[in-house]
Amino acid sequence: MVVSNVPGAFALERARSCGIPAVVVDHRAFASASGFEAALREAVDSHGVELLCLAGFLRILSPRFVAAYAGRIMNIHPALLPAFGGRGMYGERVHRAVLASGARTSGATVHFVTDVPDGGPIIAQAAVPVEEGDTPATLAARVARAEHRLYPYAIRLFAQGRLRIDGDRIMVSPQRSPLASNADRVP
Repeated sequence: MVVSNVPGAFALERARSCGIPAVVVDHRAFASASGFEAALREAVDSHGVELLCLAGFLRILSPRFVAAYAGRIMNIHPALLPAFGGRGMYGERVHRAVLASGARTSGATVHFVTDVPDGGPIIAQAAVPVEEGDTPATLAARVARAEHRLYPYAIRLFAQGRLRIDGDRIMVSPQRSPLASNADRVP
């Protein structure tokens, strides 16, 4: 299912056109964050969701919400965490910070969500070179292409039962079948 807190999000339309349930839980309709999170939990739980995948979700979830889905909430971040992450680091802000720092490499990170923004255990990363003359927009476009490959890869690892949280680290078990070797590679 797709849940969005933004009523006009294109992901809702895309999901519906594919026959996937799409639900809006608009955070602005609630007097408190806890009310919003209760409605979000109800939507997710009523569909039997096993993994929550955040994408473009610019809300910080409470420690209580995160604890209820510990090890079952993934997020994608447009940089190589732990660099350029944390509260307030999203979208163009990340790419501007990368360029301002003089970093030669950026990228994307998929991580499990904890109560520390962008601080959860890292599942997978993909490096993207910072090129001479890059703007936040050109860097963002290359990072987005890496994100579009990396997130499905991380989700597939979860679906295959190959991820195990060991403290602050993620352990990835070997592939179960040699026939799957090419399917699990990040292009």
